[in-house]
Amino acid sequence: MNVDEEVGRLKEEIQRLGQSQPDGSFKVEFGILFNDDRCANIFEALVGTLRAAKKRKIVKFDGELLLQGVHDNVEITLLPSTPAEAVSVTAS
Repeated sequence: MNVDEEVGRLKEEIQRLGQSQPDGSFKVEFGILFNDDRCANIFEALVGTLRAAKKRKIVKFDGELLLQGVHDNVEITLLPSTPAEAVSVTAS
């Protein structure tokens, strides 16, 4: 699985586990994502996928590196999709 595929899966999982916000974003705590059985089976390196998504400005969270236990309460925000992203997703 390449990085873009993993980031796409990450978006799906944040939407599944997170809370929808009025602005179209979704929020989930790192501990919920990290401790979810389905996520554990999908992502070999969840932290690496989160960093790649943050670099692509798909998610935002405080800090650079999230560690299980220490950062369980850190909120991860899946930013709302732009119209260009929605078109590219439906075109594929």
